[in-house]
Amino acid sequence: MSDYEKMTVAELKELLRDAGLPVSGKKAELIVRLQDNSESDDVVETTEESTEETTEEIVDDFDDDYEDDEDWDDDYEEEHVARQKPVLSDDIKAALELRAAQKKATPSFRRTEWFRYKRLSRSGWRKPHGMDNKQRRNYKYRGSLVRIGHGKVNAASGLHPSGFQEIMVQNTEDLESIDPETQAARIGGTVGGRKREGIHSRADELGIRILNRRRNR
Repeated sequence: MSDYEKMTVAELKELLRDAGLPVSGKKAELIVRLQDNSESDDVVETTEESTEETTEEIVDDFDDDYEDDEDWDDDYEEEHVARQKPVLSDDIKAALELRAAQKKATPSFRRTEWFRYKRLSRSGWRKPHGMDNKQRRNYKYRGSLVRIGHGKVNAASGLHPSGFQEIMVQNTEDLESIDPETQAARIGGTVGGRKREGIHSRADELGIRILNRRRNR
């Protein structure tokens, strides 16, 4: 006779509730339900113990294999291409720093009703029109207007954040007229992959930085 048979129906139902099992049926059905649940719990515990042992063995084997530093390839080095820095005067450096500081304080310019329609949120700035337009009348709860006071430093106008002047390049011949100290190349979007590789190699020979260089796949 099992321990479940000595218990009352109320005690059996209490155990079933704790295990999250249904409590309906006769006493014999309740006992069978509890016995099946206990057997499944034993199987789960056994599986977890065997999994832990297997994991420990794998970790031990891994530590044994790589315990010595001689197993690693010392000759392997990750490819790294140094980025060229521009030769800038003190005035240009100060202008770039001032422009970066001003950019942080510049509001984001969004067109009228951009929050209402998804297609408007993806578009750029448009000047607001209409006699009663709240943004045109500069209500505080609407977006900021584009004004001349939001302009940046003229000395840094058109310069890349790194300080280079951008020159559009379509082939290797366009690289010959670039000054690597103050100018950098930007490859056109229609240039193919094979021609782009040739531009990369020629730019490396001339010491020219490519602003939209792609990683080797």
